[in-house]
Parts: sequence; C-alpha cells; structure tokens
Amino acid sequence: MKKGLLIFAALFTFGYAANAQDEKASGGGSSAGMVKFGPKAGLNIATLSEDNTKALIGFHVGGFAEIMITDKFAVQPEILYSMQGAEADEGDGKINLDYITIPIMAKYFVAEGFSVEAGPQVGFLTRAELSGGGATIDVKDFTETTDFGVNVGLGYSLPMGVMFSGRYNIGLSDTEKNNDGDAVRNGVFQLSVGYKF
Repeated sequence: MKKGLLIFAALFTFGYAANAQDEKASGGGSSAGMVKFGPKAGLNIATLSEDNTKALIGFHVGGFAEIMITDKFAVQPEILYSMQGAEADEGDGKINLDYITIPIMAKYFVAEGFSVEAGPQVGFLTRAELSGGGATIDVKDFTETTDFGVNVGLGYSLPMGVMFSGRYNIGLSDTEKNNDGDAVRNGVFQLSVGYKF
C-alpha cells in the first residue's frame, strides 16, 4: 500500500511538472508553476543500525525536478542510484546494499536560494552483497527488496543554477527478511551537488 502511494505521488508530481512547464511556455508568468530539471550526484556516508558496524562510503547519482508551488514552497521529486550498506568495525567485511531511490521532497525557501526540506522516500534494492576475506556472497534473497524512509535536509541554490544540499535519510524498514531480532535499518547522510536547467 505504501509503495503504491509513493509511486502514485511520484507520477502525480512529474505529471504536474510537465503541465506547469507547458503553462510557463505559453505565457503564464509567476514563480508558481515554474519547473526546473537537472542532474545531481554526490557522496553517501551510509550506516546500518547493527552492532559492530561503521560507516560505508559510497555515492549517489540521478536527476530531479523542482516544481515551484508558490514563491516560497516547492516539491522536488527525484530518482537516484544510491550505494548504501556498512562496514565491519574490525577486519575487511562489509555489506553493500544498492538501491534505486525515489525521494519526494517538500522544500521551503527561508531566504533567497536557501531552503529546508523534508519528505518520504522509497527504495528498490538492486544489489545486496556481503564481502570479506577475498570472498563475495550474494545475499539478495535474505534482504528486503523495498525500503521506506524519511529525509530531512538543507539546500542552497546559486543564481547560475548550481545547487548544493545536505540530507539525512532515516530508514523506517527492516532491511533483513524474516528477522526475529532488532530491526536493521538504513541510515544515509548525503552531500550533493546538482544543476538546474
């Protein structure tokens, strides 16, 4: 149910973006309805809520649409490839969990170019591997294929179109299938740079 609602919300916002862009092109002229698209990429500092683990460094890359609802408020749907997981505290063991993520961010501009943002996210697992000691094991069969979370963050946009953001993703789902113990959740701090066209 949650998965269906998030996908519907993503399709709705992208549909709204296309319609707003058409209105802008035909002469409608306020900030409301203005849409900018662009690529974004950056650094992931990923963790899992499991004992004896530490942060894993990865990256994310993808695209976004910034849809201005009013002069101060925007909705920003995104689609990203995101490398997540964690490393073992000792030794060379690590787990890599890669996702296609769809965040839908609400952005409020508190000053010129500066925004606070929050919103839900759904992720679809593309890779789950446990490695260490020179061996790698596919653990996708033991890992939940859908991950839900909430994002909070800050952003800053330059007039030339370059944008910077910092965001933390709070995982809400257990990443392990049939887990009888404490839930193992994702946590990801993201630093991004992008460009608005």
